[in-house]
Amino acid sequence: MRSHPLLVAALCVVATSVPLAAQSASSLARDSVALLPSIALPPELDRVLRDYERSWRSGDAAALAGLFAEDGFVLQGGRPPVRGRAAIGAAYAGQGGPLHLRALAYATADTVGYIIGAYGYGDDATDIGKFTLTLRRARGGRWLIFSDMDNPSVRPRRPGPPAGAPPP
Repeated sequence: MRSHPLLVAALCVVATSVPLAAQSASSLARDSVALLPSIALPPELDRVLRDYERSWRSGDAAALAGLFAEDGFVLQGGRPPVRGRAAIGAAYAGQGGPLHLRALAYATADTVGYIIGAYGYGDDATDIGKFTLTLRRARGGRWLIFSDMDNPSVRPRRPGPPAGAPPP
């Protein structure tokens, strides 16, 4: 397997940002809106986000899966990984809604790239989660999503112990 220096660098950035997880979810969400403005993407990358939004909003799982590389991945929190266009289409079947995506950072190098961003739903401009799209393309070709990893900005609450149970 070949190593892509750009992706290795992106993974290093992610790994060194783990201390941010210690902040409270509410301050992280508040600070991300105040501290991380949207950036403009080059048209060929912006197309990926706008096509994703359009497909998600219309509930078109086949069109959404078509934005992915044939061997692409979907990595959603609390769910097993999904690989391949057919499996991605099946995983997204029946889903959709007024999704809004915005870019926070990006980079490309020849045939690989990434977009880091935030997402929300409806008319409210508030981010409710964040995502990383890793991208691939044939030399000079159209960018396709190789992996889509997303998670909410607020940690889910763990259920409390059953009534009458001793504290841990």
